[in-house]
Amino acid sequence: MHTELRDGFQQQMRMEFASAYLYLSMAGFCAHRGLQGMARWLRIQWHEELKHALKFYDFLLERGEAPQLMALEQPPAQWDSIHQLFEQVLAHEQKVTANIHRLYQRAGELHDYPAQVFLHWFIEEQVEEENQARAVLDQLRLVGESGMGLYLLDRQLGERQPED
Repeated sequence: MHTELRDGFQQQMRMEFASAYLYLSMAGFCAHRGLQGMARWLRIQWHEELKHALKFYDFLLERGEAPQLMALEQPPAQWDSIHQLFEQVLAHEQKVTANIHRLYQRAGELHDYPAQVFLHWFIEEQVEEENQARAVLDQLRLVGESGMGLYLLDRQLGERQPED
């Protein structure tokens, strides 16, 4: 594996772990405010991001590379609103998407076809990740951040089931 691509995969693994860390912090923020459904949604997101990080970890091993775990920054613990929190979810997923696209492009330039095949799954996954965040934001815009609408949205998000 080309060293530039290996390093990019290491950074992406770190980004996936950081995503998990961020979403767990967000889950705590929501749970503390009585929004257990949103907390559940974010905890499921946390778990998915851990699985994504481990996919990079395992792929590096399969390619004969030693995964390097890097330090993570402390995520925020406070947000001004639930809307702002989910705006950050979307912005974060867009950042992840851009990085995966860069890796995919670079893998093509380096003729690393196994890396491109591996990254293709993540490209499709990011479409879903961004769409889910946008859907929550759209619903928040409709119902606002108080009263029955927020209560019902919280209940709906709490029905999310983990993917196997």
